[in-house]
Amino acid sequence: MQPKTDVVVRATLFYASLAAWAIAIVLALAGQFLWALACVALALGADAAGRIWSRKSPVPMPYSMRGILHLPRGPHSPARLLQVLQPRRGERILEVGPGVGVHALPVASHLIPDGVLDVLDIQQEMLDDLARRAARRGLTNIVPRQGDAQQLPYPPETFDAAYLVGVLGEIPDPLAALRQLRRVLKRSGRLIISELVIDPDFVPLRDLEAKAHKAGLVLERSVGPRFAYSAVFRPMAA
Repeated sequence: MQPKTDVVVRATLFYASLAAWAIAIVLALAGQFLWALACVALALGADAAGRIWSRKSPVPMPYSMRGILHLPRGPHSPARLLQVLQPRRGERILEVGPGVGVHALPVASHLIPDGVLDVLDIQQEMLDDLARRAARRGLTNIVPRQGDAQQLPYPPETFDAAYLVGVLGEIPDPLAALRQLRRVLKRSGRLIISELVIDPDFVPLRDLEAKAHKAGLVLERSVGPRFAYSAVFRPMAA
């Protein structure tokens, strides 16, 4: 589990940046441009500090900050993920770091009637929240499991596909996680990793491709701009 200090620092820097941006907008609309610029500088400083801290001590988003997960996702909306992932009925798919299920619920819906979505999160609270939301929608094909992405608790070649949305940078050893994902994917499987630059844990596409290659994955295509991409990987041929 994440150290309490890391959670507090991450939350403080994030909300400080968010508040500074909000105040800057209000001041700009009121014509107070110098004060607005000062708030922009504060927001950028808090954001930079958050990124440095995230690289130094990567942690998953705390359950206490789960409200952020409901904000509009833009290029990483559930609809956009469905376009890239293309889930098919009867498939077994894995989501690592599902949070409260913003993407998991629509993906699971597309796997009905005989497909299964496994969701793995290190925080049991997130999984419990997701399970409650799935029950309200009548979805019974989601299988939650608490665990660590660096040591996936599944046999080799289990999944037709796997995906992570804004999660890889939160894992202390992303290369280990990618190797595990390669292990549990079928030879014909696909892995989708989505990243957005405003996320403090953003992983640049070039860095991701290099790590994925070491893990035995090859980049098939990338959708969207490099600051808001979804990358599709396939297992390398033996």
